Amino acid sequence: MLWTIDFRDKRPIYEQIVSGIEDEILRGVMPPDEPLQSVRSLAMELSVNPNTIQKAYRQLETDGYTYSIPGRGSFVSNVAELKHIRQKETLQKIRVTVHEAKVLGVSDTEINEAVKGGLNT
Repeated sequence: MLWTIDFRDKRPIYEQIVSGIEDEILRGVMPPDEPLQSVRSLAMELSVNPNTIQKAYRQLETDGYTYSIPGRGSFVSNVAELKHIRQKETLQKIRVTVHEAKVLGVSDTEINEAVKGGLNT
């Protein structure tokens, strides 16, 4: 697990868990068919209520990031198509943002620097 819960974050804890696991799946840290940590184990590791973990796992399954096998647990889905869709959506958001920046008079150099700076985070 490469992420942690930030108790000062305005987002609910289950959303932070969903976001952290989604990121790991999309970056390939968690490959398809890898089992997710058990609800109880992750709840103990993060010091949160198991119901919070269960809610996050349900959301991940609803969103197509995981699938469950009764009695065996939750597993990472093959998200290649989902990743492709998210890439297209993200590029569209960038186009909209660049357009807004240009309307506001931001120079191409400033836009390029902002994009390059974002790559280093």
